[in-house]
Amino acid sequence: MDLAYIPSPSRGVVELGPIPLRGYAFCIIIGVFVAVWLGNKRWVARGGRPGTVADIAVWAVPFGLVGGRLYHVVTDYQLYFSEGRNWVDAFKIWEGGLGIWGAIALGAVGAWIGCRRRGIPLPAWADALAPGIALAQAIGRWGNWFNQELYGRATDVPWALKITSADDGRVPGTYHPTFLYESLWCVGVALLVIWADRRFKLGHGRAFALYVASYCAGRGWIEYMRVDDAHHVLGLRLNVWTAIVVFVLAVVYFVLSAKKRPGREEVVEPGALDSADVASDAVGSGDVASDAAGSGDVASDKVASGKGGSDGDRAGDGGSVKLTKGETAPKDEAESAESAKKG
Repeated sequence: MDLAYIPSPSRGVVELGPIPLRGYAFCIIIGVFVAVWLGNKRWVARGGRPGTVADIAVWAVPFGLVGGRLYHVVTDYQLYFSEGRNWVDAFKIWEGGLGIWGAIALGAVGAWIGCRRRGIPLPAWADALAPGIALAQAIGRWGNWFNQELYGRATDVPWALKITSADDGRVPGTYHPTFLYESLWCVGVALLVIWADRRFKLGHGRAFALYVASYCAGRGWIEYMRVDDAHHVLGLRLNVWTAIVVFVLAVVYFVLSAKKRPGREEVVEPGALDSADVASDAVGSGDVASDAAGSGDVASDKVASGKGGSDGDRAGDGGSVKLTKGETAPKDEAESAESAKKG
């Protein structure tokens, strides 16, 4: 008897009138938005312009989707081109089936095009986006939950995934939720990259290399647990070998890059700092103008006060004279009276 398990959704799509809302597609879209949002914050923190990450993502995301689908179709061609299968299903990306290796490879080509058009270095952009990609993968893996796919061996652990569908050769039962394992691993990878980047000031593509190596380390053992059909080479699943090869390449790049170009790029986007300086100068000019206007107001007040003061002083002086005359008048009258007595 299963005391506890993770239930699978009864269906992975909700019909909103004539529009089907698919859980898999939602997870992919949300993941892309999270990656671009976090990547933009990190890019601006490194001295880039706001919006640059999104502009380049316009190139990287479509390329990545095509690359991910191509990798899946090529490595699992029997699902689409074997007897009894419909090759048109190869284009139904919303039904699941994206290979991260192809998505990263072809997505990098799209990113390179976008970076070249903007005149910025691809490694710096990749460093800014690295933890966001890991989080996007963590979110995207929940799309596999909606589709009841990519699970592991049968198990009765409390966190087992309960599969209810019998389509495409599935056998209902409880299995290791490898989609959940990979989702949690990707969250850990994102946190690791963010911490290491802050601690060691990674640059020139090393933050991205750390993401790739860390992801591959987890993907290797998680892939080994899966039971879905896959091509095997020397007793290991193809994706396990891919993870091993890519892991080695990422580590080699990390080490060589650290030796040849230590530290981090001082400028990630030419002209961004100049724009910031111009904006700062404009703000400063506004402050100066405001101060000048304030000084003019003060001067006007002083002039107004000076004029009023002069008139007042003159009036006061006149008043003083009159007052003096008023004060001396009794003395003159006394003298006149004395003169009259003498006369």
